[in-house]
Amino acid sequence: MSEGPDGMFILARLPGVAAAKRDRSGGGSRAGPGGWDAEGVSEQQLSIRFDPQLWLFLPPRRRRAEARPAPWDGTSSLGHVVQSLGVPLTETGTLTVDGRPALPSQRPPAGATVDVPAVRRPQALPLSPPRFLLDVHLGSLARRLRLVGVSARYSNDADDPDLVDLANEEGRILLTQDHGLLKRRNLHLGAYVRGSRPDDQLADVLERFAPPLAPWTRCTACDGPLVPVDKAEIAQQLRPGTRRTYDTFARCSSCGRPYWHGAHTRHLEAVVDAAARVSARSTG
Repeated sequence: MSEGPDGMFILARLPGVAAAKRDRSGGGSRAGPGGWDAEGVSEQQLSIRFDPQLWLFLPPRRRRAEARPAPWDGTSSLGHVVQSLGVPLTETGTLTVDGRPALPSQRPPAGATVDVPAVRRPQALPLSPPRFLLDVHLGSLARRLRLVGVSARYSNDADDPDLVDLANEEGRILLTQDHGLLKRRNLHLGAYVRGSRPDDQLADVLERFAPPLAPWTRCTACDGPLVPVDKAEIAQQLRPGTRRTYDTFARCSSCGRPYWHGAHTRHLEAVVDAAARVSARSTG
């Protein structure tokens, strides 16, 4: 598929508070030197273990398979602690405290062991089919999502608060590689996009959300739906060579751009075929 007439697919450590002293009459273990108990976790700390899939958000010293001590002020919520260590809650599954499921808003007990799993794939969502909003750095991914028929809004000039507001208002999942943007409290749905190449990013989004695909049905420029159009209606928008060579056209119902299966179709078909294979694995 090509665009016309000239376009082509571009395709914390918070202030500490004193922990309650344990019963010195014999009930419970005593803290050793420096405030550490027998398991090596301070009464003012938690022990946190992150899924290896989340290690990319952590500093190297925390990328360990075993649980590691983490500072805790005795009052912060579980979600605050996890995000203060670097991991956005959008990327986590169900948290557990000492083996029991816990909400991010809960306050864990001192010395608890917290397990932080990665979000399950495909991810269950409150909306179907999923629609997306992409930040300024993901324009190529936006065009690929549109190519395979997935609704993807994109803005190259919106600031972070505007992106969050727009995603919430339209019920879209905000896609970004900005950790801080995903940690904003008022963001309803967001996701970190893995990969540096647009094709790898597309595969990541399709694996995580498994959206239904409808290739060749959306405008790669504006996300509008494509509808069939008679050649005569768009003849003035076409170059002479295109008018002579092609007879089947579509037009974006939003921006009016004409589309046809032209010289670049083979490359675009490869993108569509790869997306279909990823989608089949994710939904099968």
